[in-house]
Amino acid sequence: MIYFVELNDVVKKNVHWPVIYGIAVNVKTGEIFHATFPDKGPDEVIRSARNFLGGSVMSIYDAKVEQLQIEPYEWTPFPAAPFWFQQSDQVILQNFSTSPLVEPPDFAKHMRSIFQFLNRHPKESLFPTGRSRIYKKTADGLWERIDYAA
Repeated sequence: MIYFVELNDVVKKNVHWPVIYGIAVNVKTGEIFHATFPDKGPDEVIRSARNFLGGSVMSIYDAKVEQLQIEPYEWTPFPAAPFWFQQSDQVILQNFSTSPLVEPPDFAKHMRSIFQFLNRHPKESLFPTGRSRIYKKTADGLWERIDYAA
């Protein structure tokens, strides 16, 4: 993992901002460059809810088989989800961001999608019999669910 916090910092009106929000690395040359990732992959809200509820960051893509695998997890109900879903962007930023002044514009919208997911799925697992959700890209570049891991 690469850490370059001091290099990715600019101060604007006494507020620290990241110079860039996303990076990529050319693994052949080692070149690091700015990148955006419009395709967040399948089941983004399921993965985000896992992180929101305290799950650890996981590697989900296996380049050798070109598959994305979401390991099963269970969560406890989050009864405050409907309350937070109805709050203003500013309230969500102040309560769920470590740096509310510099979040990307879609931060509150993304958090609402997590609250909505947790409200719609308060207990049940989306992983029948504890099996992973596995995806592969089609020839069209779209993610397709291909199987459940045993």
